[in-house]
Amino acid sequence: MNDLEAAFHQYFEIINADTSELLKEAFSLRFRILCMHNDIPGFNSVDYPGKLENDEYDHRSVHLLLRHRPTDTFIGTTRLILPDLQHPENKLPTELNTRFYPEFEISSSSRKHTAEISRFAILGDFFKRKSEHYTLVGPADIPTQPAGTPHERRRFPHPMLGLVIGIVQTCAQYEIYHLLSSMEPALNKLLGFYGLQLDPVGPPADYHGLRRPYYVCLLDGLDRIRHDQRAMWELVTDHGKIWPADLTSLRSQSNLQSVSSDRISIPG
Repeated sequence: MNDLEAAFHQYFEIINADTSELLKEAFSLRFRILCMHNDIPGFNSVDYPGKLENDEYDHRSVHLLLRHRPTDTFIGTTRLILPDLQHPENKLPTELNTRFYPEFEISSSSRKHTAEISRFAILGDFFKRKSEHYTLVGPADIPTQPAGTPHERRRFPHPMLGLVIGIVQTCAQYEIYHLLSSMEPALNKLLGFYGLQLDPVGPPADYHGLRRPYYVCLLDGLDRIRHDQRAMWELVTDHGKIWPADLTSLRSQSNLQSVSSDRISIPG
């Protein structure tokens, strides 16, 4: 076990919110982060009298919680909106609320392997500056250090990586190879420090504030971090047990090709 893994497992735990009680925790956390300050367009606290933020995509999503072990506190949550297998023509929120470049397309045959990262959020009071949030739809001010203790900050670089790890591992379970998301460029830049960046596939749009659509072929991303961020790859894949080191067979079975810089597309 490398140092990054040891630190993650010492301080954090990813929990699948697969019970009504855990779902309530996720929706409550979303309300606290997204709605309480009424500073994110589209998230007004008065619209959620039960103090649980939820929408029409929750029923087809996998919900994750991030627990901070030392305090036994849920500090983050996200969801992975899965493809609608009963109605494959149904689009994901990023498709409906942003605009893609003409050269970017999602083929009908790839939709069953395409999902969206959404409601990615970490409690603001886990950071040094308590007024900050950390979300895919939050303010533009992106923090670069978690609060915690100085020892925690030295050992594990950022708690948002816990949610990313949960998403990547969940994708293996549901055979998701393509990821979409709407986020601020600053967040994508932060992900890039760990080899986890996505590719911009459209111009900025007014979607819960100014956001941009992003895409990544997950298999390409895994190859990249295996070569450039070996410790991160070992943590994300559990040393190849969740995602194999050699992804050739998965590419072949799914007819996946690498995304080129001159033509960004999701082949079928």
